[in-house]
Amino acid sequence: MKKIVAFAGFSLLAVGAFAQTNLQVFYDFGEDRKHVTTTLEMFKGDDWGSTFFFVDYDYPDKDARDLDFRGMQGSYFEIARALNFWQESSLGALSAHVEFNAGAGFSNWLFGAEYFLHNDDFSNTFTFELMYKTFSYDDASKLPLQFTFVWGMQNLFGVEGLKFSGFADVWGEKHYAWADLDKCENSLTFISEPQLWYNVGSLFNCPNFNVGCEVELSNNFAGYKGFKCNPCLGVKWDF
Repeated sequence: MKKIVAFAGFSLLAVGAFAQTNLQVFYDFGEDRKHVTTTLEMFKGDDWGSTFFFVDYDYPDKDARDLDFRGMQGSYFEIARALNFWQESSLGALSAHVEFNAGAGFSNWLFGAEYFLHNDDFSNTFTFELMYKTFSYDDASKLPLQFTFVWGMQNLFGVEGLKFSGFADVWGEKHYAWADLDKCENSLTFISEPQLWYNVGSLFNCPNFNVGCEVELSNNFAGYKGFKCNPCLGVKWDF
């Protein structure tokens, strides 16, 4: 569940929203998953750009030995800053981008730029990011670039409260698979997590409450070789 706040800073500021935070709780039905994941996200725009962060926690009921387990096992953290001192200029859609992410046993810094597109009322938004990516282990990539696409579509198909959002990341790195840790291959890594949310709470005077689904699509990601598809169902509370 990563960077699903699919609004760039300018879109939120343009529609008058200065900040937003949400908590997502998903059950992952994917093979080798079958566990709950929580994601806490925060976005805040300001005169100098915007800040976004999220943290994921997994709560499996079995450990690596297939024994009963209670508590948190596995976490991922990401924080990104878009820098834009020229929001009112003709280059206002272009921002500098700095990002840090980390999980168990790794961390990455990313530096680059992002470009923001939108329709007239900002109900449909799209952000493209191109970044140089560092790795916490030696010689991790012959092409240390990451391409990121983030999108958000409000009131999908004209249905009030129906939102389609998500992201896609593509990068290259030396990849180890859990099935063969002695073998390391240069590979193209891809992950995308499209989400569909419906603001069901608006039907009973509780607009903070959403229900939805997510599908994690990945290739050569997180210790797995090849393509994976992990469907999830969840709820989201907007603070």
